Order: sequence, then structure tokens, then C-alpha cells
Amino acid sequence: MTDFASWFDPAVATALLALRHDLHRHPELAFHEERTASRLEGTLEAVAPGTVRRVAGTGVLARIPGRDRDAPIVAIRGDIDALPISEETGAPFQSVHDGVMHACGHDVHAAWTIGAAHLLATAPAEGDVLILLQPGEETGRGAPAVLETGVLDGVAAIVGAHVDMRFAVGEVVAESGPLAASTDTFFITIVGQGGHAARPHEARDPIVAGAAVVAALQTIVSRRLPPGEPAVVTVGTFRAGSATNVIPERAELSGTARAIRPDTRHRLHDEIRAIARDVATAYQVRAETRIDVGTPPIVNAAEPIAWARAAVSDLLGTDALVPLPALNLGGEDFAFYLEKMAGCFLRIGARARDGEAIPAHTPRFLPADDTVFVGAAVLAETARRASAALAGG
Repeated sequence: MTDFASWFDPAVATALLALRHDLHRHPELAFHEERTASRLEGTLEAVAPGTVRRVAGTGVLARIPGRDRDAPIVAIRGDIDALPISEETGAPFQSVHDGVMHACGHDVHAAWTIGAAHLLATAPAEGDVLILLQPGEETGRGAPAVLETGVLDGVAAIVGAHVDMRFAVGEVVAESGPLAASTDTFFITIVGQGGHAARPHEARDPIVAGAAVVAALQTIVSRRLPPGEPAVVTVGTFRAGSATNVIPERAELSGTARAIRPDTRHRLHDEIRAIARDVATAYQVRAETRIDVGTPPIVNAAEPIAWARAAVSDLLGTDALVPLPALNLGGEDFAFYLEKMAGCFLRIGARARDGEAIPAHTPRFLPADDTVFVGAAVLAETARRASAALAGG
């Protein structure tokens, strides 16, 4: 079995795990990552003195010099925010904040990004590499906030990755094609006419109409899209009423719509609006629909993903490259960067060899420590290969 820590100076390896444990113990929600940012600033100052700065409030940015300051700039992005979930891992470094935990592995992402900085400081890329520790990924607003600052203007390519406990440590998903979906949110208010529950004929029941809307929405993917077209429409909330013997005036639904292709994404929006409107009309009530546009999909292009595949093969062997067993329709705001520049996004195995595949966003989610070393090495080497390719090397 590979000793992944051996890729690092022993003192650095120890410090990276201590950093991961400290971040995990003190999780902070999106755009409130003040302690996290201060901890990361101090750590990066030791690696890239004089280049560290805050960005987008609680984000941190540093610059690792390359061999040629005129070569194209590449960025490595890690995210740093936690989730409002109560931890049940029982780890010795379990969260000390009740109701907040790193249930998506961003503590690991932050630590492996610092690890990549160490590796690039020791063995530089062709051009400079920006180390970006981004806030607010879980809200989908972190990447846009960074882009609005202009700190990535002129960056030629960006690389990033996410832990995935479906795969063992040392396995990496680095494939061209779709890796994550667009993540749009819809809100539907059904406005009816209230009345006594014992005399429903005197009312226009928004609950019955809302239930019909929920059922009809399920036909979008199953009956309106071609078989095999990746898409999801899920109703996540349904709120109405305040008493068992009262028909309320309104019912409120909300949910998520996800797709890979832009035309399918737009089709989902149109169908949601049409179904809500037409079903409401059939039940003699009125529907008000709002759709909030979220993150774009991630579709890895062939050339950038080739940088990552070569990096993984050299570091871990070709057997480490594993396929995604099923298309992931989760969202990731890294997609906003790929709308502006070249790049790729990976899934990095985070399950101990004898461990359980715990889903992300759950109370027992706990990636293995060695994932920090694998992610750092893969991202650093991918950045080197991107830099060399873009510089014409």
C-alpha cells in the first residue's frame, strides 16, 4: 500500500493533518468562515510570504511563483465552508459547534489545497499558480463572489476536486464529459379560496391543487424528455394550512430542477411554469411560479482532463483512474469558473480501504486523513501539467 504521506516532508505532513483536524473541529458556515480564513492565512504566509490576501470577504488567495513569471497563470481552488448539520462521527476532532459540521469534506479540500501549495513551492510549475481558498460554496454564491473581485482575471486555467467516499483513498475520477448538474430552485404558490373543511364546495382548495401539481411535475422527466436525458425535478417542501378543519387560502411548494445540457435546463423551467399554471387553472386556483437560477453544470473538456489523467497515472498508476458509476446530478459552484476559463474538476476517493461508503451531507461523513495527501499531490501535479501545456511545453 502506498504511503501517501511520504510525498511530503514529515513536518509538513504532520502539519497538514493537524490543519485538517483543526478545521474540522471548528467548522463555520458560508461567508462566516472568519476563524477558518485566519488559520489558512497564517498557514499560507509560511509557504508564500508576502502574497497572501483576503478575497470575497472570508476567502484567501496566495501566489506560488513559477519558473517563468511570463508564463500563463494557473489556479487551484479549494472551498472552506461547512454545513448546518450536527456531527455524529465520534472522531476525536469532531465539531465543537453544535449543529455545524464539515459534512461535505471542505476541511479536507482546504488542507489539500495548502498541501498543493507546499508541493508547488518545492517543485514549481512553469508559470505562477494561484492558491484560492473559496468561501460559500454550499450557497452557490462563493465562486461568483470571487469572480466579481477580478482576482482571477487573466488566469488561463483552474483545477479543483471534491472528496468522494464511494471511492477508496488512492482512486480518482478524472473523466471528460458531465460531472455535475445545473442546480436551479423553483417556488410555486397556489392561491385558492379558504373555507370550512366540512364544506369544501364553498372553497377552492389549494392543497388538492398543489398535490396535483406535485404529481404532474414528476411527468416532466418521465414523459417530456427523451429517455436517457439526465435531469431531475424534485419537490422538497410543501407547506399549507394551520388547522385540521380549515381549507387554507394558499399552499407553497419548492424544489430543485437539475440538468446537464443548457436546452434541457431551459426546458425544465418552461415545463415547471406551464404545469403549475395549467394544473392550477384546472382546479380553479391560481399559481405563482418563481425560478431562481443556480450553478451551471460541470462538463469536463477533453484537454484539461487529460492534464489530470496524466497526473494521476504518474502519481498513482493507471489503475487509480476509476469511472463514475452513475452520473452525478449534484451541484458545484466550481462550474462558474469553467464558464470563464479552461479547467477540470475531479472526484477524489476518500474512503479508508476497510471503511464504509458514507454519503456526503450526512452526520457521519468523515473522509480518511490520507485523502489530504492524495488530493494535494494530484492537484499540484495537474497544475504543473496545465501550466506546461499552456506555456507550450
